[in-house]
Amino acid sequence: MNPVSNIEPTVREIFELALKLDEGKVTTYIPELAGVDPDLFALSICGTDGRTLNMGDTGHMFTMQSISKVLSYALVLEYYDDETIMERVGVEATGEDFDSIIKLDHHKRPFNPMVNAGAIAVTDMIISRFKDEALVKSLDLFASVLGKNEVSVDEAVFMSEYRTGERNRAIAHLLKNFSLLDNPVEEVLALYFKHCSVQITTSDLACLGATFSNKGCPASSVRQVLKRETLQKVLSVMLTCGMYNYAGQWVYDVGFPAKSGVSGGVLSMVPDKMGVGVFSPRVDDKGSSPRGVLVNKLLSERLNLHIFAC
Repeated sequence: MNPVSNIEPTVREIFELALKLDEGKVTTYIPELAGVDPDLFALSICGTDGRTLNMGDTGHMFTMQSISKVLSYALVLEYYDDETIMERVGVEATGEDFDSIIKLDHHKRPFNPMVNAGAIAVTDMIISRFKDEALVKSLDLFASVLGKNEVSVDEAVFMSEYRTGERNRAIAHLLKNFSLLDNPVEEVLALYFKHCSVQITTSDLACLGATFSNKGCPASSVRQVLKRETLQKVLSVMLTCGMYNYAGQWVYDVGFPAKSGVSGGVLSMVPDKMGVGVFSPRVDDKGSSPRGVLVNKLLSERLNLHIFAC
């Protein structure tokens, strides 16, 4: 692919086209997100060589929400073997909403770690492994993969989610009922909601995608922050499950790994080429930003980025 600087005119045109789209609504079931300006829009691209493009409101910080599931899953893959992880969560797409009240596969476990039930099960494993250091270990990994020295939790969003997250509470209690959680429900939910409440920008997301694209090394670096086998597994699940019950259409139309969040963020990566971060607070009924989906679809089409492109 051409250097990032050489694709700027195409990316600028895509940004302007997506800016005209006003579909979706700001998330309101998390009260703290309801007041976000719906017209915010940002797009960042980071190449594996570290060169970047930033357009729109790229200085605006938002919370990772479900994009954090990618990193919590990576953390357990770094410390647990496949057999142990597969006892708690599978890798199959669900065809269900991301917050579906628990539907287990034939192995009596959540279908995958990208839906809420699977991510809560993964969070429990992090607590079992790290105990009182679970949050510190989580944030350390988040920061290293994002290419930052540290990350922080938006406490207002965290408390908003913790106080009102009864649907996730129901999911966690059902997981507990099926012996899929070893730790107290409230302890697991507190860490899960803190993961969701980590603050980022689109530039951070693009850097995260570039780390994935660059075989686990932050852009223009040789420092390995994720094992390659971890990366292979994370990206496989992102490709098949990261966009929830839109995942099949996403692979068909876009064709590279991605993960969305209800705050309006979309993370995507093109292997060996670049990471992409988009933020627009309006989301559709699948929990994804329509602008973010459109940006990635147009990038794929116009730059021939589909992983199966001929």
